[in-house]
Amino acid sequence: MPATEADDRHAPAWWTAVLLERVPNVTETQSIPGSATPSTAFGESGVVDLAEATILIVDDNLQNLELMQAYLEDLPCRILPAKDGLEAVALIEEHNPEVILLDVMMPRMSGFEVCQKVKSNPATRDIVVIMVTALHEVGDFERAVECGTNDFITKPVNKLELITRVRSLLELSLLKRRYGEMLSLKRRVGPDEGSRQEAGQKLE
Repeated sequence: MPATEADDRHAPAWWTAVLLERVPNVTETQSIPGSATPSTAFGESGVVDLAEATILIVDDNLQNLELMQAYLEDLPCRILPAKDGLEAVALIEEHNPEVILLDVMMPRMSGFEVCQKVKSNPATRDIVVIMVTALHEVGDFERAVECGTNDFITKPVNKLELITRVRSLLELSLLKRRYGEMLSLKRRVGPDEGSRQEAGQKLE
């Protein structure tokens, strides 16, 4: 698949740009005594830092698992492999990854079951789940959507498509987390304290 076709069809770059405009640069955020340390989702330049992110790849086929892991080595993320759904659930509870690449047809626990478990838990429902599947029946896609999957990638996996899709969704996930942290910080500080700090800075 040509690079331009993959980018136009699968990478929501325009939405990433919208969020980047709305989320303030972390370097411009004033430090507040007694407040929590801001997330490092942004680097010093204000660009989303993917180095802190974790990607979980789940596939019972070792060849597919190693192939996707090799493709994603170009991203500066920690990559965790899981050979089935049960192992994936244990790694999710331990590491809380930002993105899960999830095979559908697996023994012991299918991708549908893993996705449903992730999305039904308030602690993990914000994790981005990308179903990696060779299934082509409309009913299978409908079931995946009902389970809460965020996106699909069809097998055989194309490297450019995989990297483009994962990077875009990973950036959105980190932006969403950072924005949530900033809103939470703003609620804790309150408008009165914020006004006092601003007045103090003007006096200085």
